[in-house]
Amino acid sequence: MKFQNRQQALVAVAGIAVALWAGDRLVVTPLVRTWKARSEEVGRLEKSVGQGAALLEREQAIRERWESMRTGFLSNEVSVAESQVLKAFERWSRQSGISVSGIRPQWKQTAEDLMTLDCRADAVGSLSQVARFLYEVEKDPLAFKIEGVDITARDTEGQQLALALQVSGLVTPAEKR
Repeated sequence: MKFQNRQQALVAVAGIAVALWAGDRLVVTPLVRTWKARSEEVGRLEKSVGQGAALLEREQAIRERWESMRTGFLSNEVSVAESQVLKAFERWSRQSGISVSGIRPQWKQTAEDLMTLDCRADAVGSLSQVARFLYEVEKDPLAFKIEGVDITARDTEGQQLALALQVSGLVTPAEKR
């Protein structure tokens, strides 16, 4: 091979190498990055669609659960809400057999649009009656939260227990319901 041909061949190979390198840097690498980014985006969107489909499948159950929670709020009218609380305490004491001796309701503003009706109740009964009473409070559909429980023995054997219970019921304004 002649020197001139060899030099042209080397220039051609060098030109091809530079063209391949430039093609890799300017075309292939950006395309691969874009492909990976789009693949990740497609995966994220497929996951989001799957979650949306699952929510749509559970829509009725979610709506029923929300409706039961919403109807568990106390009325926003003071007298009606206090009546609901008194009826609830009467129902719980009747179902548990405990003797409720006093209920002291107190209204509290918790946030700009939420109010609670806090109640302190004193009751007397056996261990099983106290346990059943607390169970009835917890399972009631009204939106009550037990804030505090104080149980003390009233006799030396512990057969009669005194229960001091602090509960709060959620009250929402009519426009939020």
